[in-house]
Amino acid sequence: MKIVKYFKSKNKNTNPFVIKQGGTKYGQLKSGYRLDWTEEVFTKTGSKQETLGKSFDLKRIPRISLVFAFFLFIILARVAWLQIVKGDYYYELAEGNRIRIERIEAMRGVIYDRNNQPLVRNVANFLLYFVPADLPKDEFEKNKIINRVGGILGDDITSDEIKEKLAKVKPYSLESYQPLFIADNVDYGKAMLLYLESDQMPGVILSNRTRREYNLCSNALQCVATLSHILGYTGKIDEVELAEYGSEYLPIDYIGKMGVEYFWENELKGVAGKKQIEVDALGKEKKIINQESAEDGHNLVLSLDISLQETLEEILKNSLEKLRLGKAAAVVMDPNNGEILAMVSLPAYNNNSFAHGISVQEYQELVNNPDNPLFNRCISGEYPSGSTIKPVIAAAALEEGIIS
Repeated sequence: MKIVKYFKSKNKNTNPFVIKQGGTKYGQLKSGYRLDWTEEVFTKTGSKQETLGKSFDLKRIPRISLVFAFFLFIILARVAWLQIVKGDYYYELAEGNRIRIERIEAMRGVIYDRNNQPLVRNVANFLLYFVPADLPKDEFEKNKIINRVGGILGDDITSDEIKEKLAKVKPYSLESYQPLFIADNVDYGKAMLLYLESDQMPGVILSNRTRREYNLCSNALQCVATLSHILGYTGKIDEVELAEYGSEYLPIDYIGKMGVEYFWENELKGVAGKKQIEVDALGKEKKIINQESAEDGHNLVLSLDISLQETLEEILKNSLEKLRLGKAAAVVMDPNNGEILAMVSLPAYNNNSFAHGISVQEYQELVNNPDNPLFNRCISGEYPSGSTIKPVIAAAALEEGIIS
């Protein structure tokens, strides 16, 4: 490197800045040395002179480059982690913010007796659920929504219970985009109020679904529980059942719990449809992108005769009243093919209480009843053989030649 020296003449009568050529120096500049080629500016302030100069240590360039390279490596590694390793995960989260896939509920199959008289029916049910990922991130706004929903629902569920449900959901996870059950069988007045205010409540969804209602007798005042043990009931799916059946159900779905509803669940529930929608910033539906219709469940025809069922129950109740007893069981069968025409177990229970959501007090009354109304004595009771077993024994003895 060639350096040309500049200097100031000591002669005050001559030009103070004169360029002198000829003196050259080759080599690397030393640290802390003011570069000779830098222009020096002299200003006179009183009797003092100030010198403005510039110096730079070229040895520090590799160190600074190494620091920049280290931070650049960290940035690239983080980008690779987010884009390659966790790319699919964050892609699903991002798509979940804009595009959602909602399940279209299939209509559950109806159960009939042998004369095609319906024993159950599907009725409208207002169900409220949250989408935790759509709730406000600000705690004050979130609590404001929770308290308002709890105030509307009243005795159905409190604000503290809603907060306990939300606390179990991990934030920023795929679970946070799943519907979180809050309350069902919401009263019509409360449902309409929630529907009007839910537009301003991000993450709060009021859905119109169906629930079971059991037509237990032709005369509800006279007969209430004649088919409770046979039909069973449906209820909200629990965590164990949800883990067992996987993606077939959502946390807000209903499933058969006992009786025919449980045994024929796969045939009765149908196949749910899918609806791909685009949502706004509040998580509300803006438009439908694609839709796949649901397939309703199969109807089921039983061998029971509801008229005979009611008659048998009335006879059995009258007999128990005369004998001052509380428990009995009776079955009427077709001797030609073994079909069950009527089956009554007393005492029984009202399965509509379970379908609507039984209270703790009602359930305790059932389980603490000494006659155990939840027990089906027709299929689960153990009894000594009656006289009907005698022809069977006699036939076996004749076959073996023991008797003539």
